[in-house]
Amino acid sequence: MKSKFRFLATLLALTLCLALVLSACKSADDSGGSGGGKVEEPVDDPNVTTISVYTFTNEVTNMLTRYKELHPDFPYDFDFTVLSTNEGTYQPGLDVALASGNGPDIYCAESAFVLKYTQGDYSSHAATYKQLGIDVDNKAKAADIAQYTIDIGTRDGEVVGLGYQATGSAYIYRRSIAIDTWGTDDPAVIKTKIGPGWDQFFVAAEELKAKGYGIVSGDGDIWHGIENSSDKGWVVDGKLYIDPKREAFLDHSKKLTDNNYHNDTQDWEEGWYADMMDAGAKQVLGFFGPAWLINYVMAGRSGDTYGDWAVCEPSVGFSWGGTWILGNKNSKVKNAVGQVIEWITLDTSDTGLQYFWANGTLLQDAQDADLKAQFINDGIVKDTVASGVVMGKANGKIDFLGGQDMFDVFVPANQQANGNNLTQYDEDINRLWRDQVRLYAAGSKSRDAALEDFKAAIKDRFDIGS
Repeated sequence: MKSKFRFLATLLALTLCLALVLSACKSADDSGGSGGGKVEEPVDDPNVTTISVYTFTNEVTNMLTRYKELHPDFPYDFDFTVLSTNEGTYQPGLDVALASGNGPDIYCAESAFVLKYTQGDYSSHAATYKQLGIDVDNKAKAADIAQYTIDIGTRDGEVVGLGYQATGSAYIYRRSIAIDTWGTDDPAVIKTKIGPGWDQFFVAAEELKAKGYGIVSGDGDIWHGIENSSDKGWVVDGKLYIDPKREAFLDHSKKLTDNNYHNDTQDWEEGWYADMMDAGAKQVLGFFGPAWLINYVMAGRSGDTYGDWAVCEPSVGFSWGGTWILGNKNSKVKNAVGQVIEWITLDTSDTGLQYFWANGTLLQDAQDADLKAQFINDGIVKDTVASGVVMGKANGKIDFLGGQDMFDVFVPANQQANGNNLTQYDEDINRLWRDQVRLYAAGSKSRDAALEDFKAAIKDRFDIGS
């Protein structure tokens, strides 16, 4: 009898062990190397009191400083490292930090290089949102997050990054110049003057030239529309690919230059800014860009032209810019990181970042004196955000546009945005490409030479064939 009981006990023990092994295997399968389909419940290290953040924009430092004020029970401080993308220090600094294994808990990536961190060489450092405890599938659907932002932030079927902005773009134009040229400043009419398509755009350029105006400030104003409306990116199957729409930029740029349709400025330089306030060689009708171009670039540099602007549908649909938020897979406080990232990217309530961002109220009641001063100095800054639900609750009327509700144009523009033509090399390749285009447009080299020199530069700079 004892033998029989020992046998049953042994069998029961073996069955229990087998059940535990199968359970462990299932758990491993569910979580998977890339995050799998299961939302995890991370447990934070109680010895950690600070969340480290790498960013290239004070937008993120401001929003997280404000997060602390809005969530007084949140037990963590933020430690910010802010590096410049313009000076080329951000990516190298972030790369070293991530490679060390002790990189920042939260880090940011801009559209020009975001794929490097979401799908490319450094994507393995990112935690999936599910590993941060975020029910991203259901919450993204409930928030009606713009699909292109999801596509860009997805690795192997799992979301590792989302943006808070939506950067579908419009044509931002001077009302007075439109009236002088075509007798109206109605956006419904102006969109038919400058588009659809680049052929119609150049018809408008000629009509403006006859009145003494330029249609844009420089060729960079049309480049972003061309780049981000192309069918394919710079690299296809491991080789350099020049999309026909991007190659056509050579001809468009030269046409702008040869016909004196612009002031031949370069974006982000003084001449470009001067054209926003009528301080250039000739007045120009407009600029292509998203809402952030109005808020953070044009409004503060417009001078006496403030209020003389409007927006309409662009010649081609495109997006430009945006910041994606990622969490480090090695973070010891994944749950806390997940709470912060969810507030930034998926919270559709009236106390979520996106609601504040869309309505320009993030810093309105800030306790921090510097944040409050910034709100007063900048005025109410409204912006388009990734959540369609939030945009449905937002009011986009701004004085810069003469009271026009910019969201009437920018929200539909988000549906034209394409997240499938980016590569992790875009920032550098775009710079090399635009240098060659400008040389060709200026008559310094032939079209063929510009193309060949571009290919040679890519071969020297990257391990990419042509």
